Amino acid sequence: MSLRDYYGDHRNSLLAGVAVLAIVAVTGWAMRGRADAPQYATAAVDRGTITSVVQATGTINPVTTVPVGSYVSGTVQYIFADFNTRVESGQVLAQLDPQVYEAQVVQARGNLDNAIANERNLEASIAAQDAAINTNQANVERLKAAADYAGVNTKRNLDLAGRGLLPRDQADLSQSGLDQAQAQFRAAEAAVRQSVAQLAQLRAQLDQGRAQSRAAQGALDLAETNLRYCTIVSPIDGTVVARNVTVGQSVAASLQAPVVFSIAQDLTRMQLYAATDESDTGNINTGTEATFQVDAFPTEVFRGRISGIRLNATTVQNVVTYNTVIDFENADGKLLPGETAYATIPTGQVGDVIRVPNSAIRFTPTLSGDELKRVYQQNGIPLAAAASRSGAAKVVWQVGPGGRLKPIPIRVGITDYSFTQLVSGDVKPGDLLVTGEAVGGEGGPAAAPRFGAPPR
Repeated sequence: MSLRDYYGDHRNSLLAGVAVLAIVAVTGWAMRGRADAPQYATAAVDRGTITSVVQATGTINPVTTVPVGSYVSGTVQYIFADFNTRVESGQVLAQLDPQVYEAQVVQARGNLDNAIANERNLEASIAAQDAAINTNQANVERLKAAADYAGVNTKRNLDLAGRGLLPRDQADLSQSGLDQAQAQFRAAEAAVRQSVAQLAQLRAQLDQGRAQSRAAQGALDLAETNLRYCTIVSPIDGTVVARNVTVGQSVAASLQAPVVFSIAQDLTRMQLYAATDESDTGNINTGTEATFQVDAFPTEVFRGRISGIRLNATTVQNVVTYNTVIDFENADGKLLPGETAYATIPTGQVGDVIRVPNSAIRFTPTLSGDELKRVYQQNGIPLAAAASRSGAAKVVWQVGPGGRLKPIPIRVGITDYSFTQLVSGDVKPGDLLVTGEAVGGEGGPAAAPRFGAPPR
């Protein structure tokens, strides 16, 4: 059979096969072109309320925590409180071995008794010296009277001897008696002055003895105080949150008082210290209600109120943070000191505004730098706004005719990490903005969506 005859007999079948092959080829080329075309994920612009917040991590602490230390050194003899123990003011928490301090009290009391006895002995000596002075003064008066009589008698005898009525030897004897009487008088006066000087010396010694008594009394008070410090008591009503000693442990208080217990005054009123970035502190206001969560109760949200921002900054790897204090009630005692909390602090709120998805603001198509500049220039978009990572000027993208992307400049306001307030721009509720891009590979499935900036 010739080729012409075969074609004549099978003409319809051959034409049908050619048509099928053409359809398959056209469909393959169409699907290949569709696979190579970019695929975009989009999100709609809507209207609603936006609450801007600051998120921070912090630690839960009691409002007042008092560290109880030991003023004296010693060995822990007894412990009467443990972790989580409720204590009252004045309650005994621990006892140090008091033997050394008891001996110091006995020694100090003995020194005080000795000083008091010495003081009393000096007082008796002063009294005796006063009596001796009185005796010496009386002797002076007696000798003065004798000297005066000897003087008158000597004068009379000298007159008689001058007239020859009395022997000269007797007159000389009278003169000698007068000289002896006057010498005894002067000696008695010297004895009085010596007694007065000794009295002054005794009084000075008495003042010294009294000072020694006061010093001994002070030493006794110190020894008794140290003995009392061997008994460690609670200064406040509260709950023991830390015990740092055990029985038999030596406590050394030579340089500073070691902390043996930590007592939280009230665990029903607590505070959260949230470490907030320095850039956020200007938007945080005292009195604002804040919320937080903890790992122990992941499904519960706790509420508190900001009482202030601590002024002591903390710098870690050039990151500066401040402690924002959040007061809250813990009436049921569910939250414990030291727990990590994740705080959300409102800093502003606007209602009934146009909301742009944050993923749309973060999106940038896969274009080279020169292509992006050309697209921005064609649409009149400043490069500074397109490259801005912060501030109000941003750029979003829409899918235009023919599947080409179109940039739209906008100005934004506050954000809640999901949506951002639209202040101005050619965007209205219901518009679809590009949030991601996926490009299919040749002969294979489409790749995962790509978000963010283009490669450098």
